Amino acid sequence: MNSRRDYTKLGKNLVAAAMLSVLLAYVAVPRSQADDRAKCQQRVERAQARLDDAIRRYGGNSKQAINSWHQFNAENERCWNLYHEWWSKNDHQWRKERDWDRYDPSRGYDANRGHDHDHDQDRH
Repeated sequence: MNSRRDYTKLGKNLVAAAMLSVLLAYVAVPRSQADDRAKCQQRVERAQARLDDAIRRYGGNSKQAINSWHQFNAENERCWNLYHEWWSKNDHQWRKERDWDRYDPSRGYDANRGHDHDHDQDRH
């Protein structure tokens, strides 16, 4: 008779452990996704800072700026593929439009002012 109680107790413990595992997994998954998203944001911010720096130092059409643009584009593409969003350092938000190419140095993006010189010249 004792063995029957032991099996019942073991069964209850296994069910409780399984339920606890499911609960922990349910709580841990969103947190890890948020951590991954924060890392993605940090990578984009670093890439954009390098791009801004290259434009400031060498000019928008320099090979350094073009190289930094490709790295910036790759980080945004990575985030886009994971979350269908990309982090905008200028707006301080996740953007749902795939429009980060507006920062392309070959199009005259000004890292200091955050907008396009060519666009301003068209208005004057």
